[in-house]
Amino acid sequence: VQIGQTGGGLVQPGGSLKLSCAASGIIPRVFKSYTAAWYRQAPGKQRELVASMDKDGTSLYGDFAKGRFTISRALVGTMVTLQMDRLQSDDTAVYYCNINKESDDYWGQGTQVTVTS
Repeated sequence: VQIGQTGGGLVQPGGSLKLSCAASGIIPRVFKSYTAAWYRQAPGKQRELVASMDKDGTSLYGDFAKGRFTISRALVGTMVTLQMDRLQSDDTAVYYCNINKESDDYWGQGTQVTVTS
């Protein structure tokens, strides 16, 4: 299974970005049984959970993401998106897509998000 990420880049404070990822090497019916998540890691800090959505559609957000970020999963296929609004400089980090289930744990390559004026 491979996770390919797109999106990210440079944005001014208060702006928005959308990150997407898609899994290959896994059939959509099996993908639906996985939890999908986004993590981020800022320089000098530990990787932290941004948002996750389980197979039942239940979402979970880091406190910093509540009300600003939205995770979603495509009804068909293997795409997962993270809509990020009202971005702040503290959101600058490398963002990683993750899918996991039991002992399976797959990561995307990471996407840089830089929030700066």
